[in-house]
Amino acid sequence: MDQSRIPPTVHRTYGTGDLSRAASFAGGFINFGDWHGIDLAAPTPEERVHSQEQLYRRVLRAFPEPRDQLRLAEVGCGRGLGAALALREFRFAAVTGVDIHPDQIERARTVNAKALATYPDRLAYSLGAAEELPFPADALDGLYSVEAAQHFRELTGFAHEAARVLRPGGRLVVTTFFAAAGPEAAERLSLLLSSFADGLDVAHPLDGFTADLAAAGFTGVTAESIGADVWPGFDRYLADAVPAGHWSRNFVGAWRDGLLDYHVVTADRS
Repeated sequence: MDQSRIPPTVHRTYGTGDLSRAASFAGGFINFGDWHGIDLAAPTPEERVHSQEQLYRRVLRAFPEPRDQLRLAEVGCGRGLGAALALREFRFAAVTGVDIHPDQIERARTVNAKALATYPDRLAYSLGAAEELPFPADALDGLYSVEAAQHFRELTGFAHEAARVLRPGGRLVVTTFFAAAGPEAAERLSLLLSSFADGLDVAHPLDGFTADLAAAGFTGVTAESIGADVWPGFDRYLADAVPAGHWSRNFVGAWRDGLLDYHVVTADRS
């Protein structure tokens, strides 16, 4: 894959920067977490990891039974811990983690070496982009992505590529944060949050993505807001993990002001 296609901030953040080392994350996962049921009085690093695992479980429960017959792929798998969790806890037939960054694929194979040796025919990690997935047409029963789509430069190509690789009746589940519609929201987000200002994150409106899915041939498109289970808990953990006044503390304010929210989007390939 042509590495020049990786946006510079994405290349740096997930390459030499290795975002999983940041104080706001823990345990090798890289997501804001599902904090439902977690005591926020003084969250520990272990509870931080639990929140990130819970976000994966929330996504993976959206796939129907019997799960042991489903072949899945994760788009934007990072260090691959979520794909390993999907196989270990949900017993899918096979799971392939896909990431555009070669450093992340290398890390995933190293971190999950034991799981790869245990399930050599069921777990894999492969280089690929959201708009160019390494699978033939109709190859997968399910496709999911956990807090990666905000890095994709555009979502139209992803929607059509997801439709290509999923078999008829296959399911797509995407969770990440989406921006409110309109240029004003995108401008305000770039002023509040450095990740939008430097191009790491893209202000994708939710309605635009759901329209892309419908246009690509998906049906039953739903979007569930889970912001109440994400933003307050993440911000409470940040209070003890980053310096006072750090820009990442503005995420919860942007949510309260209606500039962005966290959603789980589900769609079925017709």
